[in-house]
Amino acid sequence: MTTLYYVISFRSLPTSFRLTEKFILLLVFSAFITLCFGAIFFLPDSSKLLSGVFFHSSAVETNTRKGTDSDSNIAVGTDEKILAKIRKDHEKALVEAKDTLQKRPDEIKQDIQNEKDKVLKEGLGKGGKDDDNLPVIEYVRPPGATGHEPSNPETKERREKIKEMMKFAWDSYKRYAWGSNELRPVSMQGHSSNLFGSIKGATIVDALDTLYVMQMYEDFEMATEWVEKNLDFNVNAEVSVFEVNIRFVGGLLSAYYLSGKEVFRKKAIQLGEKLLPAFKTPTGIPWALLNLKSGIGRNWPWASGGSSILAEYGTLHLEFMHLSKLSGNPAFAEKVMNIRKVLNRLDKPQGLYPNYLNPNSGQWGQHHVSVGGLGDSFYEYLLKAWLMSDKTDEEGKKLYYDALQAIETSLMRKSSGGLTYIAEWKGGLLEHKMGHLTCFAGGMIALGADGAPEDKTGHQMEQAAEIARTCHESYARTTLKLGPEGFRFDGGVEAIATRQNEKYFILRPEVIETYMYMWRFTHDPKYREWGWEAVQALEKHCRVEGGYSGVRDVYSSSPNHDDVQQSFYLAETLKYLFLLFSDDDHLPFEHWVFNTEAHPLPVIKKEMTDTDKPNQLE
Repeated sequence: MTTLYYVISFRSLPTSFRLTEKFILLLVFSAFITLCFGAIFFLPDSSKLLSGVFFHSSAVETNTRKGTDSDSNIAVGTDEKILAKIRKDHEKALVEAKDTLQKRPDEIKQDIQNEKDKVLKEGLGKGGKDDDNLPVIEYVRPPGATGHEPSNPETKERREKIKEMMKFAWDSYKRYAWGSNELRPVSMQGHSSNLFGSIKGATIVDALDTLYVMQMYEDFEMATEWVEKNLDFNVNAEVSVFEVNIRFVGGLLSAYYLSGKEVFRKKAIQLGEKLLPAFKTPTGIPWALLNLKSGIGRNWPWASGGSSILAEYGTLHLEFMHLSKLSGNPAFAEKVMNIRKVLNRLDKPQGLYPNYLNPNSGQWGQHHVSVGGLGDSFYEYLLKAWLMSDKTDEEGKKLYYDALQAIETSLMRKSSGGLTYIAEWKGGLLEHKMGHLTCFAGGMIALGADGAPEDKTGHQMEQAAEIARTCHESYARTTLKLGPEGFRFDGGVEAIATRQNEKYFILRPEVIETYMYMWRFTHDPKYREWGWEAVQALEKHCRVEGGYSGVRDVYSSSPNHDDVQQSFYLAETLKYLFLLFSDDDHLPFEHWVFNTEAHPLPVIKKEMTDTDKPNQLE
């Protein structure tokens, strides 16, 4: 404004000024212009003033609020503190980077995912839910998910051989039957059992944890991708509640606890919710078969007047307790605890549990008792419910040891040749046969021996060792050195199948399972030798071009293959063999409990229920 005024004034000067006067006025005007611009560019903080005027710099505003030259000493001190913090953060970052470089790629990915989950949890707040309305879980991998190579060269070599067997079985399935439930290794095509309805991928889900335990991570990631994209439970089909629970729910839960991948938790809970309508009976004892779409259930038509089967309704407890923990929905736990209430109200003949129970009347069906097929895993889950609860489920403990005492009294016998076996009981009469399925009992009794009442630990360990020996004899007395489906102790024979429909072997795991438990508790080398004998027989007689097949007659010198690679061969048989030749800190028993399909589930530590963090997993 001032400059403009003088310009106008200069132009309006009279023409009568002399030349000298005009020159003086021009000189004065130029000096004034110079003074004005000099004030702008050379006064203190003038550049900041320009920035503030022309660009409205927020930085200038901040510096202006904090003070000017009078605060210069404080600013210097602050800069030194900032530099010190930068150096400290830099050193910390170097240490973290070094630690990270020592981790496996999957562990790094999981750490990143855990950080994302932590941020999500903090954003949602305590008790928050995710997009699927599930509680946000702080995942902590239990100890021993993976192990170290054995120090003994022979043990290491045998362990590697078993891993190669798993790779061959898995690669064959991938090549010829990917997405199907199981593989036909002779005809090299997919195979589906009606046990799973139209649900697909039983072998994939059953094998997930074995792949992880054997550190076959690329295959594990491939299987994970298939589960995420293709595993679908929205099917209009009837499934076996028992089989789908132990293989699919158990497999998904185990994969979640080993890897921390959220997809497995979500899928397990989705399937668990699909199974809940099976419990809609007058007693709450679930149906054996369920249509996943309609929710309509029924029992096997051959099962004693429409009864539910002990080993089926009694083998849901471990999985359903974990489903409640992971979903925040108490209904799963309530359903299986109600089964105990029903059983507790019933009289048990000689303390035994018959295999059949009518879900409408709540009364026993035919009085047939077996620790093998139709009964086996009920007893297993009583013990493991106690162990999985961190030994707080006192009811489960009492039920197990009371049942084991009744089994010892009424069913356990010794042959004239000195072999201990567990017979079957039908209407008060003993049938002196033992099934391959019953051979799991050696491992079960060994697992529970430490908690046995009245100083019976030593006695139960002896029983477990005797059953292991009997089951080994059932293998040793065949031509193929593989065990029959059932074997008898009558008519002068011992541990030998006498009927054609009992001579087959379908890659079952129970004998290997008992060897693994007995090795862990005794470290007697014979159990590893017996396991290696089984490996050699499997390789010689069951390995075919397209995978592993069962055989129809273990007493025949030329095996006739049944052309099925069972999903439990990858889930159980090979996993138990691998653990038999692994160190004890690989899936240690104080932290893990195996479901009846060999899927490891973590012990629910006491702290989980005693603290104010009910959703934290240990």
